[in-house]
Amino acid sequence: MAEDLLGSGHRVAVSGLDTQRLQALKAEYDDTLLCLPAGLHHLDQAQLAGQQLQARWGAVDTLIVDAGTCEYLPTDVPTNEMFDQILTTNWQACEHALAVALPLLARSEQPRIMAVFSRYSALQRYSPAQSPAGHNSLPHWLREQRKALADLGVQLTIVAPPSTKAPLTTAQALPELWTADSAAKELLDRLQTRQAELVLEVLDPALLWPLPEPR
Repeated sequence: MAEDLLGSGHRVAVSGLDTQRLQALKAEYDDTLLCLPAGLHHLDQAQLAGQQLQARWGAVDTLIVDAGTCEYLPTDVPTNEMFDQILTTNWQACEHALAVALPLLARSEQPRIMAVFSRYSALQRYSPAQSPAGHNSLPHWLREQRKALADLGVQLTIVAPPSTKAPLTTAQALPELWTADSAAKELLDRLQTRQAELVLEVLDPALLWPLPEPR
């Protein structure tokens, strides 16, 4: 998504690990790419990111929250601890990003937020047998912010797997062979339509999120 936006002439701030791919983007788009701290689940890092955005551009038109990734963990970590870390890290990063971005979004004429979830970052915490709600589901917590965001003029789009316990619609999304590139282009196109909810069902997760070959 960052590559597509930069290629279209947008100014982009990216919070991500310092990889070779990010360094290559920085070398190509030095004037329009701002690299922010990666650890937004830490409040001090999120606040630093907000300060850097304020100093560089002073406003934000669009916030894209990608709550779908996690750190690679040792193989001996119990499954329940692994998923708890995925949920906790993404939840904290989402809350902090939203808090620091809101004052900057308020300075935009058409502010918008797109939050993208994987099937794992959208899992419920604490009460998996209950219907999803704001206290145990990050997508539902965001939905509960929709009214307050709308009052501020901020459009919210949530991209998340459908809930079988509390479906928002009876329509079914057919699985497709999404790749990282095709999904990015689709989401950026849909960003312009300002839809409230989107579902992208993935037929082959390996195409969307190719993992490195084991050594």
